[in-house]
Amino acid sequence: MSAAKSAVESAVESAVESAGMSSSLDTSLKRLIIIGARNLGREIYSLATQCTENGTEWEIAGFLDERKDTLEGAGYDVPVLGTAEAYEPRKEDRFVCAIGDPAYKKKYVEMIRAKGGIFTNLIHPTTIINVHVRFGVGVIVQPFCLISNDVRIDDFVTIQANTTIGHDAHCMEYCHLSAYTFLGGFVKMGRATFTGTRATVLPKMSAGDHSKVGANSLVVRDVPPGENVFGSPAARIKSMG
Repeated sequence: MSAAKSAVESAVESAVESAGMSSSLDTSLKRLIIIGARNLGREIYSLATQCTENGTEWEIAGFLDERKDTLEGAGYDVPVLGTAEAYEPRKEDRFVCAIGDPAYKKKYVEMIRAKGGIFTNLIHPTTIINVHVRFGVGVIVQPFCLISNDVRIDDFVTIQANTTIGHDAHCMEYCHLSAYTFLGGFVKMGRATFTGTRATVLPKMSAGDHSKVGANSLVVRDVPPGENVFGSPAARIKSMG
């Protein structure tokens, strides 16, 4: 598992350093708890079974979700443990937040953090990570992504499958990139931004905080904060629906 694994290990170390913790990683078995048991949650369950943290496999302890019956009859071998509101983190717990909407994701991340919960990164071993890439904590990267040189990925960013991030790009906290997103070089995605499937953001463009780029859209100019854009070229719309 040579290059892919060493890249993932570097990402883990980067997250540890950014969190101000010791770079001497604890390799003991951790209980992974997935916040959200809906569509993205089930995908993250699969991702977790394919990922390791510094060579140690997770024990996937279960999900936190407001609906206890969410996975009933679906064939998953781990339970819904209860709600995030009621759950009290254990010392060995590590969390990942599988909620697609950035605002809701932030709500539940802050809820668990306030109880002392620790978040981890899940980065698929097929990810290509070039040199000088910096990761925050709570980052999710699904299979077959490319993250080019000198990219900065802040806390709680989600990068879905087959996404490409060009050199010197910056994805700020709670940014969500749907599958097949393409970000050109020097692109800046603001806090809690969202791209739909196959969205393209041309080099040096920026998307302001809380803005959304619709599926299959082509961004050729900066997107103001809070704005929704759709189309090719992307133009302002009232709502994503």
